[in-house]
Amino acid sequence: MRLLLVEDNKKLSSYIKKGLENNSYSVDCAFDGEDGIKQIIYGEYDLIVLDILLPKKDGISVCREMREKNINTPVLMLTAKVETEDKILGLDSGSDDYLAKPFDFNELLARIRALLRRPKEKKEEVINAKDISIDGSKHIAMKAGIVLELTLKEYSVLEFFMRNKDMVISREQLLDHCWDLSFESFSNIVDVYVKRLRKKISPDDYEEYIQTIRGIGYKFRK
Repeated sequence: MRLLLVEDNKKLSSYIKKGLENNSYSVDCAFDGEDGIKQIIYGEYDLIVLDILLPKKDGISVCREMREKNINTPVLMLTAKVETEDKILGLDSGSDDYLAKPFDFNELLARIRALLRRPKEKKEEVINAKDISIDGSKHIAMKAGIVLELTLKEYSVLEFFMRNKDMVISREQLLDHCWDLSFESFSNIVDVYVKRLRKKISPDDYEEYIQTIRGIGYKFRK
């Protein structure tokens, strides 16, 4: 899952980003409303965590603008404002949920999971392909009933492949969905992680599961 965090407090933003990445999310950050709406329009995100009190353009305006542009990505608003009127204003602007600061990080995770489970964005919790299965709720991957020892990033790459099994996936698509914007598109990080995955899931036949499509990228074989 790829998230966008729009929060002007860089210390808090760093804390949230690190915590989310430790839970296998890829996170991009914006520190003001103008940059936030640009990333929302031109990026591809599964969920947006949006502060209300932002410089240049506040979170209410950002949320209204994205909804006016028919961008229906779930929005979780974060703010120090706790009055009922402020909550109503945030929800009426198009946000899906509201969390007041200070907050418990586990509650933030729970609210994110709940938003991602909503029907319009619902994704399968357990996905199977050949003898491999992944459990999205537990972040566990298994082959023939045996747990695969994967890093968070390896799991993220495998999950993206299996959610798009038998489709040709470009390196750019993998980079967009599994890494944040700090990685350059010319980096070979995708190939490195695909190689690691192949060693762990099919050491005797590298293309048994993940097939190389020359000049394009890869395909996970059903």
